[in-house]
Amino acid sequence: MTQPESAGHDYDVVISGAGLAGSAAAILLARRGVRVALLERRADPEAYKVLCTHSLTASAYPVLAELGLVPALEKAGAVPNHARWYTRWGWIEPRAAPGGPELPYGYNIRRSTLDPLIRSRAARTPGVDLLLGHQVTGLVRESGRTLGVRASTPRGEREIRARLVVGADGKDSAVAKFAGLPARLHENARFGYLAHFRNLPLRDGIAHAWFLEPDMAYAFPNDDGVTVLAVLPDKKRLPAFREDLEGSFLAFVRALPEAPPIDSAERTTKLIGTVNYPLHSRKPTAPGVALIGDAALTGDPLWGVGCGWALQSAQWLAQAVAPAATGRGDLERSLAAYARTHRRRLRGHQYLAADFATSRPFNPVERLVFSAAARDAAMARHMHLFASRLIGPLRFLNPLALAKASAVNLRHRRAAATTAHPPGKP
Repeated sequence: MTQPESAGHDYDVVISGAGLAGSAAAILLARRGVRVALLERRADPEAYKVLCTHSLTASAYPVLAELGLVPALEKAGAVPNHARWYTRWGWIEPRAAPGGPELPYGYNIRRSTLDPLIRSRAARTPGVDLLLGHQVTGLVRESGRTLGVRASTPRGEREIRARLVVGADGKDSAVAKFAGLPARLHENARFGYLAHFRNLPLRDGIAHAWFLEPDMAYAFPNDDGVTVLAVLPDKKRLPAFREDLEGSFLAFVRALPEAPPIDSAERTTKLIGTVNYPLHSRKPTAPGVALIGDAALTGDPLWGVGCGWALQSAQWLAQAVAPAATGRGDLERSLAAYARTHRRRLRGHQYLAADFATSRPFNPVERLVFSAAARDAAMARHMHLFASRLIGPLRFLNPLALAKASAVNLRHRRAAATTAHPPGKP
């Protein structure tokens, strides 16, 4: 059982990392009566993550609503992230059913806007102390259990004790390392580069993604008229791509089907990228420790799910541990509940993403579903729910959906055969 209220603790919870996951967790925990120290190694309150898809999936919308951020995001110019996807069978273009509700959506918004916004919201939340310039250098441990952190600060080393330490410090998490939670790595056989552009119009003003098998690309419209444009080619292309990085990037984009008019747009950032970005998976808990966001699981950038999962994992943690974090429950049982939720909600998605990150072409089931989604409005909506991470792989590929996809493709083949050989003609 946990120790009595405030016995030997400076805070109930210490969170390392004041990005999306950490700031969201701090807000949600504090609103539940938890005293939170939110540590951020960078001293600048306007600091933000640079290498990012800048997209919040629709699955995270309930978290944004609970945080009260939706009006602020819309005021800041966040763009609802409706999308269309190119495949060899044509474009998948999800649209609301006639007379039906609007399709669920999240937002595209640059991290330079989003990170300071949510961090300042955390700093103003009663019960949260935002401690800038604090970098975790170790964990306070007794009898195999974590009881706080050691941190370097602008005033020297400091020890902060708490019932729970939360690692929200990214894929290279120091908290995970100190807690002995190694990462399982999944190779990513694609590399990626992105840049921000102004005056880059996209059809219907919505996001575009290109499944080129094995290469990928996407264009996401963001706040302030900025579009994030990314290319993710197979690593086999890397040596030639590197010979002329900028020229290769431009040539790749120009060759896309319905390519955005990149030559008439204004590039506002340098090319940002990585040639080695494996997918990470870690056990999200240890005694007295929890991991959220990229510290627990780093997805493939091509799917744009990391920001959404950061917010969702923060919510799952707050819901599971808040009572125990204040001394009113069994913390280890609460952490186990969080780990189960994390595993149940994300393991299937990560399995498929890791498999696709091998840079393979579509497998037979994917060919069946993607081709049907390019030909049928209901299947396109089904694809939208999965891409938005509102349904998991089991629902996405359930027998009824596969039967529907088979019927759609059979009708398409029959119609094509009739067009090629009209009745009564040899």
